[in-house]
Amino acid sequence: MTDGTGTDAGSTTGDGTGVGTGAGTGVGTGAGTGVGTGAGAGADTAVGTGAGAGGGAVGVAGEGSGVERLLAAVRAGRAADVPALLEPLDDAARKAALAQLKELRAEVGAGRWAAPPSLANRIRDALYVAGAGCLPGVAAAASWLGARDLMTRTTDGPLVLAALGDRDPEWAADLAGRLAERRAVAETGYPLLHGLMSRSGHAVPPTDGYVTGWIRHITDDRLVERLREDPRTPALVAHALAMAATPEPFTRTVRPGSPRHWPTALQTLVTEGTLDRAQILDLCVTRLLRGGPARNLRFPLEMTRLLEPGADELRKRIPDWVEMASDAPSPVAGYAQDVLAELAAAGALPVAALAEMTAGVLFRTEKKLVRAQLALVGRVLAREPGAAGALLPAVTEAFGNDDTSVQERALKLVGRHLRAVEPEVRRELAETAGLLSPTHRQAAEALFGDALEGPAGAAYEEILPPVPERQPVGPPVTTVEALMEQLVVERLSEDPVAFERALDGLVRLAHRDRTGVVEAVRETFPRTEWQEAASFTDGAQGLEVVLAGLLGLLDQARVDLGRTRGRGADSCFHEALSGVLDVRLWEAADLIGTGALPFLLATPTWHTGGIDPPVLVERLRACRDAGVEPAPADLAQALLRVLRRDPSAGRAAEEAAALGTPAGRGLAAWLREEDAVAASVEFLARGREPSPVTGWLIDRIVVDVDDRATVREEFPPAFGWLGGALEAVPRRCHHGEDGSPAQWATVLPADRDLLAACLLPGLAGCVGGSARGATEPLTTLAEAEGPVGRAVHLVLAFGLGCVDADDRLRAVDAMLVLASRGELNARRLGAELAWLVAEGSVKPNRLADAARTAADTGAYGTVWTVLAAMLPGLLPAATPVRGLGEVLAVAADCVERCGAHDEPAGLDALASGRGSTQLVVQARRLRNALRQGTDQSLAETA
Repeated sequence: MTDGTGTDAGSTTGDGTGVGTGAGTGVGTGAGTGVGTGAGAGADTAVGTGAGAGGGAVGVAGEGSGVERLLAAVRAGRAADVPALLEPLDDAARKAALAQLKELRAEVGAGRWAAPPSLANRIRDALYVAGAGCLPGVAAAASWLGARDLMTRTTDGPLVLAALGDRDPEWAADLAGRLAERRAVAETGYPLLHGLMSRSGHAVPPTDGYVTGWIRHITDDRLVERLREDPRTPALVAHALAMAATPEPFTRTVRPGSPRHWPTALQTLVTEGTLDRAQILDLCVTRLLRGGPARNLRFPLEMTRLLEPGADELRKRIPDWVEMASDAPSPVAGYAQDVLAELAAAGALPVAALAEMTAGVLFRTEKKLVRAQLALVGRVLAREPGAAGALLPAVTEAFGNDDTSVQERALKLVGRHLRAVEPEVRRELAETAGLLSPTHRQAAEALFGDALEGPAGAAYEEILPPVPERQPVGPPVTTVEALMEQLVVERLSEDPVAFERALDGLVRLAHRDRTGVVEAVRETFPRTEWQEAASFTDGAQGLEVVLAGLLGLLDQARVDLGRTRGRGADSCFHEALSGVLDVRLWEAADLIGTGALPFLLATPTWHTGGIDPPVLVERLRACRDAGVEPAPADLAQALLRVLRRDPSAGRAAEEAAALGTPAGRGLAAWLREEDAVAASVEFLARGREPSPVTGWLIDRIVVDVDDRATVREEFPPAFGWLGGALEAVPRRCHHGEDGSPAQWATVLPADRDLLAACLLPGLAGCVGGSARGATEPLTTLAEAEGPVGRAVHLVLAFGLGCVDADDRLRAVDAMLVLASRGELNARRLGAELAWLVAEGSVKPNRLADAARTAADTGAYGTVWTVLAAMLPGLLPAATPVRGLGEVLAVAADCVERCGAHDEPAGLDALASGRGSTQLVVQARRLRNALRQGTDQSLAETA
């Protein structure tokens, strides 16, 4: 684009922007904008917009000179000048200006003003103010002020108020009400809404957005004073406490002594009588009852504590406290339990309510709450023995607790008061005793005698999940409408199969009807971030880069870089895995809608990402028949996905070679190579202090990708690392919580041990740091193809020791899937866990939680085999491993149920020691269980 300068009568020449000096008339003949500065009346500026070569510019001069000044200020992003420039304009001039403001808005939305980005935002701010002042109708003004493409972080409410001038109070109230219903506008534009309300004299109906904006606006060191000064404080506070989601400012942690501490401020107003105490208490209790994340309940809980409900207020809400004690998050449940215990001590808690509360609390997993509840029931029964018939059935809820010490407490409590119950209740209690651990079987028999049901030594049967079946990937969509629905509705970034189907469908439809797809994309995504010229400066950022390529929005130099850039020697493996996806997307963005890319070779045929060999052969045949050369990155990913160990691979290799094309011969050779890519894993010795950020593991993991000249030399640069291009050194990785973990699993569906090796550094951050989410690929990895070597067992060991419970659960699922497929070497997994626990990388309490979760599915034998292989490396330690008692408790439970009898080395010495710590108690329990076991033997591999 070029700029032209004219000097006669403000005319412009050239294909861009012309500036001329004349008599106040601007004439544009190019595709850009003409600005003329003249000596006419008022020496005003003329602005013209041309529609193409030879097109006339739209200019307003003379009488409309104020419009030109307004538009010039908007184009320069001078929002502060807009109100003054609007003031002298009449309705006709504002209408004329509005038409050009809409054109400018479209230009900004199309990205013509995106460089520099700061200018685009300044123009949006000026447009926001100017449009508000030019629109006469309330509905249109509300639509303009609520538009997401115009609002920025710097949007100035007072400027908009000034631009609106002295509009009618009813008009201002109507506008405020409409904007208050738009949450994003109400939150960020509170000053505007408050100004409209003050100007109209009407109260804006409280909405979630308006109240949240109000809270943010007045939260400062004068919080109490500002609450006192606002006459609407009672209504707004009541709305805030009644909101479905606690306002975000209320969830922040602020020290109680701070002047910005909302609970203290509200307590002050309650004491003064500004706020109604009964209403605030009722709203807080109601909010606690609705539940939700603990951080959202922190404010109403703290407020309730500060209000210090009296005995009468507590009694009136007994059903509420019972419900909270049973179902609320731990902090709320603990408070409710304390309230009910206080009522029980005063004799004000009905037995029926205590029984309901007991059943609910004993179902929980928090040991502190469970033990406190058993103690509460014991105190009540000591005072009221006649309540045993109502309370003891509720106590038996603890018979199924994971902690055998809790089971023991509950059994002893039942035993102390069993004589006080009727025979029918006694039989009911005996029936539930079947939930007790086998270690308590003898005590239960002594207590209940013949009434105890169930054989003492029932045959054990291992329960594993059914072997998962491969799920075929559906065909790509065949209509543009279905494709647009897929792009809008489905969460493609989280589902690699949906992502691949959408990408293939987009490529196929664009090949058949590029014009139709382009029109549909523009209509479906009229204003999106990926259409900005400044996007895609780093990674490909998903399907958006392909859509941008389809619309012709990408710079060719950037496309060429994206297609050819490899991964540096210092890249982590997650960057390398993401790089494979990125290069495919840049390649598709470059070729989409052309004859060079009619479809994708790499689209999976199975949900794991794998491709059936015959299917890939047929795709290559279609390329040959169409005279199309396969796209390099697409072909490389297809080779990595083809299932080389599939029974059909041999025949497919022959057919591929018969195609007579380079791609066919390459596929044939690849299918005949059993270990086309591979890697090994080692750990450096501990020789220095651990990193304060990453800990030991990530500093010591060495993944050595085997040297494969074919991959390094014939695949695109982004795939070179799979041929050994990355040096075998420890690689720091920070992709546990970002990146595309779900997509990584489908890059290497035929080589899962290599994939597992690449995942190890990210998993290390989930074991020894605060990262989360790196286990997402594990389920797909367990269902994929390829050998199960050390790397797969290491990712399982890491996963079972992750900080996050969801990460551990995914690792448990993967372990059980491998066990059900007969591919889990349980003893190898136990051996890896032994050294990880011994050096402190995997915490025993996390491992115990994961092992208990796996065992509770019925896989007691599998879990015991893993733990039996792990314990000999830990039990003989001179200094006991902290937390190992929890692991021994799970091991004992497994043995009691599966009947194993092989005693790990070091167990007898530990169990024979003195003391009553959990470690010693559980060691004795495990030893006793092993010595009472049956002669059943467990398979090395489940």
